[in-house]
Amino acid sequence: MQSLTDYSRLSLNQITTNRWSVPEAIEGCARAKVPAIAFWRHKIAEAGLEVTRRLARDAGLHVSSICRGGMFPAATREERAKRIADNLQAIDEAAQLEADTLVLVCGAAPDRDLRGARRMVEDGIAELVPYARERHVKLGIEPLHPMLAAERSCITSLEEANNLAAKFDPQTVGVVVDVYHVWWDAMLSREIARARGRIEGFHVSDWLTPPPDILLGRGMMGDGCIDIRYIRQLVEAAGFEGFIEVEIFNQAIWDRPGDEVLQLMKERYLDCV
Repeated sequence: MQSLTDYSRLSLNQITTNRWSVPEAIEGCARAKVPAIAFWRHKIAEAGLEVTRRLARDAGLHVSSICRGGMFPAATREERAKRIADNLQAIDEAAQLEADTLVLVCGAAPDRDLRGARRMVEDGIAELVPYARERHVKLGIEPLHPMLAAERSCITSLEEANNLAAKFDPQTVGVVVDVYHVWWDAMLSREIARARGRIEGFHVSDWLTPPPDILLGRGMMGDGCIDIRYIRQLVEAAGFEGFIEVEIFNQAIWDRPGDEVLQLMKERYLDCV
């Protein structure tokens, strides 16, 4: 399988160096010659949107995504309306930063009604589409691993994400393929091929065995059991040519110096992705 030969498509998802602020992450990318970054909204809020935009522009960094929108299901109509308003703000932030996509982590059921939660997700995306289209912002539905269904997302397979995205204009709504969440799926190759024209993001990390933590258990590429290169080739065969984000939730990695993490990330990117 063909390996990557340069870093032209590499993006640092900011959560991988979680201790870094927006200015620190931008400076770190500049030092490491990483050409793109994915910002998290709480980090943007700390730095300020205009400061984030200016620093990224001045550093010549491409913004591959904004994390995150979504979290649509809620127990009351008032809370669901607040979440729609927050998503509209997220769309504005993505537009200001000229991000490739706004990643949607769809949200979990507020009770035990998963079917009702999935309807809320569909209804929520439907409310966002006209606003996102006007601002030329792509919405990327990211399915999460089933172990996160109770806490973070009722959309837990690429098939579900594809079915949901297919109800909307492909120019506005697509899917995000994160190897950590989909590597286990026997239907993965079929669903990636089906997502042609709708793949708005590709995230890499690794699955540690056993996982040290449900949320904070991702490994650096090469430290686990995922055939990352195979999945990359599947998404490329389906037409994806965008940035490849390294997105790692792991306290042990967060505790390491950020420059050291970026150096290791670059090495493993060529070796394993």
